[in-house]
Amino acid sequence: MRKRTLVLIFIWFLALIPGSALAQDYYFQLPQKTVDVYWNDDGSQSLYYVYVFQNDPSGHIIDYVDVAMPNSSFDESSIWADVNGQPLYDISRSGYQGTGTGVAVGLGSYAIPPGGAGTVRVYVGVIRNVLYKDDQDDNYVSAVFAPNTFLSSVVYGTTDLTVTFHLPAGVMPEEPRWHQAPAGFPAEPERGIDEQGRIFYSWRNPTADPAKTYKFGASFPKNYVPESAIVKPNPFAFLQNINPEAFIPFCCIGFFVLIIGVSFVSGQRRQMQYLPPKISIEGNGIKRGLTAVEAAILLEQPLDKIMTMILFGVLKKNAATVISRDPLEIKPEDPLPAGLHEYEVNFINAFKQKGAARQRELQALFVNLIKSVAQKMKGFSRKETIEYYRSITEKAWAQVEAENTPEVKSQKFDEVMEWTMLDRNYDDRTRDVFRHYPVYTPVWWGRYDPGVRRAATPGVGSASGKTGAPTGLPNLPGADFAASIVNGVQTFSGKVVGNISNFTSQVTAKTNPVPTSSSSGRSSSSGRSGGCACACACAGCACACAGGGR
Repeated sequence: MRKRTLVLIFIWFLALIPGSALAQDYYFQLPQKTVDVYWNDDGSQSLYYVYVFQNDPSGHIIDYVDVAMPNSSFDESSIWADVNGQPLYDISRSGYQGTGTGVAVGLGSYAIPPGGAGTVRVYVGVIRNVLYKDDQDDNYVSAVFAPNTFLSSVVYGTTDLTVTFHLPAGVMPEEPRWHQAPAGFPAEPERGIDEQGRIFYSWRNPTADPAKTYKFGASFPKNYVPESAIVKPNPFAFLQNINPEAFIPFCCIGFFVLIIGVSFVSGQRRQMQYLPPKISIEGNGIKRGLTAVEAAILLEQPLDKIMTMILFGVLKKNAATVISRDPLEIKPEDPLPAGLHEYEVNFINAFKQKGAARQRELQALFVNLIKSVAQKMKGFSRKETIEYYRSITEKAWAQVEAENTPEVKSQKFDEVMEWTMLDRNYDDRTRDVFRHYPVYTPVWWGRYDPGVRRAATPGVGSASGKTGAPTGLPNLPGADFAASIVNGVQTFSGKVVGNISNFTSQVTAKTNPVPTSSSSGRSSSSGRSGGCACACACAGCACACAGGGR
């Protein structure tokens, strides 16, 4: 009996010693983590995680890694994993010890020992029910994701975290919009085309907190995925992940958190939106009488495209002439003709400046124009007004497509050109409409293209710039004509305003400043120590949640 008592005392003593075998627990650093999120054209999601672990000398051997999933609708058979290039086969839902739902990846004989390091890769091929209706635009879907985290009691230090969204194939560069980035990440993601030809957004924070949940989001037109893949939100879905023992206090706290969260979400705007929040306050009826340029602001078309529209308007009114296309330089008329809009006068004045001064003038032009449109929209329905001007765009195209001869088709195209430019697929549609037709260039086109000006037949056209019969005017293949306009937009991006994203951000900073909160404004989840509890129930909520404590 005395010996047994001494053994128990000894075991108790060992348990009190930090780092002893009996007190040993998971304790590691995560120097680097990357996750590629693929939003597929069937509406599903694929994930590719790369974790770089550095186990602490006092830590437990890293024998399992818990990987949380956005929801339970994932295909376990689509998952593969490896560690340091060695394939792993112990992957199961049943072994998962994190909150919410996920899988445990067993490292087996390749487990990372105390003081050791290792790279674990996990690929999940199919996750369904991850897209929701966008809460700002019924024609868009919202894609929100949060990488899994680890308990703060087992992970320490910082993580070089990179999250990359790969959007569905076919999405055009000007169509998607990113949501507000979490605190610590750049306001604007890196953007480009991946090796599959898909648009990507990438966010990186070299000093991220490995125990903190970061949510990222993007929206894209819903026509790129099946309607059946868009989840209809269930306001009670969060109940399925609540521990029954914690149900009552959770409800008490969660109710107030939910109310606050809903109020917060309603006030957020996307990073790409340059219109001020007050324009989203719905009124009654349609605001008619906007110019095509003002309608483009309402539709939040790219700013370099809108500048091209302003340029064409200035040229059509004989207020200026392009003297150089690359770099773009214009010569204003003196005196300026009557009937110019304020933004057209400001545009001409901006081109009297050089370099940075010109960019500042153009930014000021857009700040004033955006505020003017917001003022005009007071008391009117934004949604109804947008649909109204989209219908004008479609009617304009219909008028052009209805004509059967190149001459009349070209004349009609010139008459409604500024409205057709509101179409996001303007350049492709122009090529399609004129695929088998030449485009007889408008009489003002010579003011835009010096080459056409030199080639034009003397005496054709009029000083007033009014469109008449195009006989004798130069003509171009439809595709070349569309390419000329597209190149004009690119001229603004590369030769006039520099980086168009930076230019737009500087405008947005004044018209729609980024809120200080790190929320994406798209999803909601309840947090616990160790990460998100997967209590996602709102529109646009498809976030992955925290892993377990290992």
